[in-house]
Amino acid sequence: MAEFPKVRMRRLRKANLRWMFREARLSPENLITPIFVDENIKEKKPIESMPDYFRIPLEMVDKEVEECLEKGLRSFILFGIPSYKDETGSSAYDQNGVIQKAVRRIKAEFPDAVIVTDVCLCEYTTHGHCGVVKDGEIVNDETLPIIGKTAVSHAESGADIVAPSGMMDGMVKAIREALDAAGFESTPIMSYSAKYASNFYSPFRDAAESGFKFGDRRGYQMDIHNAREAMREIELDVKEGADIIMVKPALPYLDIIRMARERFDLPLAAYNVSGEYSMIKAAIKNGWLSEEAIYEVLISIKRAGADLIITYHSKEIAEKLQ
Repeated sequence: MAEFPKVRMRRLRKANLRWMFREARLSPENLITPIFVDENIKEKKPIESMPDYFRIPLEMVDKEVEECLEKGLRSFILFGIPSYKDETGSSAYDQNGVIQKAVRRIKAEFPDAVIVTDVCLCEYTTHGHCGVVKDGEIVNDETLPIIGKTAVSHAESGADIVAPSGMMDGMVKAIREALDAAGFESTPIMSYSAKYASNFYSPFRDAAESGFKFGDRRGYQMDIHNAREAMREIELDVKEGADIIMVKPALPYLDIIRMARERFDLPLAAYNVSGEYSMIKAAIKNGWLSEEAIYEVLISIKRAGADLIITYHSKEIAEKLQ
């Protein structure tokens, strides 16, 4: 291989050339915007631990989507804050539940918007866990029919993609069977396949009122020390019928995103989670980083191998990409 001075790597880094040779590219089509829909409020409510992010009233969710569409953002993932909770999370599958109403409202106004719905119980249960609780234990198999019913209710309301996030064993299979039995064979599943028990979720729990009342989620979310286990989790989801796989969080797990990209051919999503968002925003507000850090973070996730990025930065980065 030729060396310097014949090879000069800087030749292709000139200002008018460098964009031609970029290996990873970011566009609004790659981004999925999270929306927290709260049926208990009438005005947008700031999320204290997530600077510049808000809970959106149910009556304003279509306006929020419209604002994003104007910026070139076409895909959204919805999280609901319901008016009531119980031990089993029954409002999660209520046809008059917050997510079901939000999906119908958005689709009536913007039928081409891509609506992903989070399928989990943590926002709908009084205890805040992602599954049914019995004798202080989060039980797996009793949870599966409930999340299957929830996914069907979302599809019936018009959701384009359902996204199970509770890390229950067999959740993809349960949802796939429930959807198919209800006539929604064409509704894709985007599974939170490798979801770690991360410290970076704390602001989300404030945003979605999904904090747990006892214990923690380490019994069902993944151990932060494990990589090979993530590949087993993803492989099982693929066998159960997942159409899109996901790694969550993104920044501390870029190695997992890369491993998944090299091993699996399915579309790969990564969740740039609330803690990642908040620490970058805090550093920018304190003058420790420039706003260019946001782009650098997102392009690192793309470079690692993600096809899609769920990110709270979507609106501000979409403006810059335009």
